Amino acid sequence: MQTPNNHFKAFKHSFLWKSLAIGFLFFLSSCNVGPKAINYGSDGCHFCKMTIVDKVHAAEIVTKKGKVYMFDSSECMVHFMNEFDANEVQLYLSNDYNEPEALIDATKATFLISKNVPSPMGAFLTAFKTEAEAKKVQAEKEGTLYNWEELLAHLKQ
Repeated sequence: MQTPNNHFKAFKHSFLWKSLAIGFLFFLSSCNVGPKAINYGSDGCHFCKMTIVDKVHAAEIVTKKGKVYMFDSSECMVHFMNEFDANEVQLYLSNDYNEPEALIDATKATFLISKNVPSPMGAFLTAFKTEAEAKKVQAEKEGTLYNWEELLAHLKQ
């Protein structure tokens, strides 16, 4: 037969293990490195401080520790890179022109600079998931295509 003291010890022991398990699960979920949904109209650009409203041109940097930096345009993200250690970055992400709000890997994207496709900061820079999609828009809107490395070189000029 359990005495009230033994019952309390069993409860205390059980409560301790449940608390540790919940804490451990919380710790694991907080270490998740990935993109964060942008709250358009309320989140601000980490570089220029403008409110992010354009669902086609926004961008993010995600560090290896899981910190997310949001930008109102890919050009703000590229300019911010000058102030940031690239060794800390896990992901560079840009919105996809053909799927607003969808973030794509900027390092694998094709970028179009076209005066006929305005972007928030005036660089006329737009990201596409595939080169074929970018070429389709380029045929209609004109402009120049860049991969990630070419874009970085172009914007540093």
